[in-house]
Amino acid sequence: MTTLAGKTALVTGASRGIGRATAIALAKAGAQVIVHYGSSQKEADAVVNDIIATGGRAQKVGADLSRPDGPHDLAKHVRGIVGDRLDILVANAGVSKAASIEELTVEDFDQLFAVNVRAPYFLVQQLLPTMCKGGTIIFTSSLVARAVAGTLSAYAATKGAVDTLVKHFAAALGERGIRVNAVAPGVVDTDMSNFTKTEAGREGALSMQALKRLATPEDIAGVIAFLACDDARWITGDTIRVDGGSKL
Repeated sequence: MTTLAGKTALVTGASRGIGRATAIALAKAGAQVIVHYGSSQKEADAVVNDIIATGGRAQKVGADLSRPDGPHDLAKHVRGIVGDRLDILVANAGVSKAASIEELTVEDFDQLFAVNVRAPYFLVQQLLPTMCKGGTIIFTSSLVARAVAGTLSAYAATKGAVDTLVKHFAAALGERGIRVNAVAPGVVDTDMSNFTKTEAGREGALSMQALKRLATPEDIAGVIAFLACDDARWITGDTIRVDGGSKL
């Protein structure tokens, strides 16, 4: 069923992982999807080609969201494609860094907050003129925003900031008819979770979950697609846990 027919969507960090699965899920639901990538142009091309091959509509746009002007450049490109109507913004692009308190550098810290917090904040700001009533903004949060898992203190702080932004943005944009939510995955089988490639890492991840398998990107993308559609019209200001019952 095409529940997003006629809608336009931007997915950041869509060349792989959760972003890739989300772009494909939104396209299957009928949306025209803009596939953002940072440096993985070849992978972004593959996502666009996969969508088009199944009858969907997609274009790719590159932008370095670690730069102060990155969100502004991306928003300019997006406006050039969709004009004055963007229905769905999925702010998924992110970076992670596992390091102890003693090991983390200032450069690491600044990079994490630049990509995970500053970029989505100003992307929302720059795209607001194109978002209409009934639009939706969906952030990617994380299990570590509410529970300790590994040496991810700075990364966790960025995701805690995302959860806070969700509430403030939802309150500020509700009068415009724009919903704002986040999904909070646990461990997902992506490049960002390379530790699960070892038996010890996999067992460690499974030990903290009620459901005994690793999540796939599609597990998360399905919930994002739900939040983007009209069935979720009465959900805003919330962070939805999509973590297989992690750290219950």
